[in-house]
Amino acid sequence: MTETVEPRDRRLLRRQMLADDVYEAIKTMLMDHGIRPGARISIDGLARDFQVSSTPVREALARLESEGLADKEPLKGYRATPLLSLAEFDDLYRFRQLLEPWAARRAAERIDDAGRARLRAELATAVEPTAVDYAGYKSLTAHDNRFHTLITSLSGSEQVRLAFERTHCHLHIFRLHYDRDTGPEVLVEHRQIVEAITTGTPAAAEAAMNQHLENSMTHRLRKIYE
Repeated sequence: MTETVEPRDRRLLRRQMLADDVYEAIKTMLMDHGIRPGARISIDGLARDFQVSSTPVREALARLESEGLADKEPLKGYRATPLLSLAEFDDLYRFRQLLEPWAARRAAERIDDAGRARLRAELATAVEPTAVDYAGYKSLTAHDNRFHTLITSLSGSEQVRLAFERTHCHLHIFRLHYDRDTGPEVLVEHRQIVEAITTGTPAAAEAAMNQHLENSMTHRLRKIYE
């Protein structure tokens, strides 16, 4: 039997879909620098461009502010956040190097069949980038976030998981630079981490995560500051 959707429910669903579409469109502009880092964001201008009211634009910007991609300035409106400075970039990776290798080790120590299934299922969602822009990297960006969050969750520490989630590091890192070679390298390293955790080898899991972060920081991204 097919359930009917009441008119009010349909209106709410359409509004949510519209809000999500506007959010994704603005997010793409920020990630691809269509809205330059540090630039003012015109709510009225975006509403005109998207042919919507200002409400879904404001809702989208509030979500993007929570992710660190937009800043709200009192009496001035929104501005795109700057790209990470070199000092901020180094701080972010120092933080990750303290948190994530430990989480990988703990995950390997605590792993069970359910955890193995979750890791393998997440790895199966990963696809290589289709283009050198956010649209091409969107799937990998989402996978990268879910993958690293899952490992912090499997560590058994809710505080560690929350601390990692609050960095929104996957967005800020991918916003810095897209490179055709990054996707395949990242996925190879993710598979190595999964192998170490699922086989219950804590030292190997910690080492694999350490190497993954070191490669990302030193070989893939730090060169953009040179």
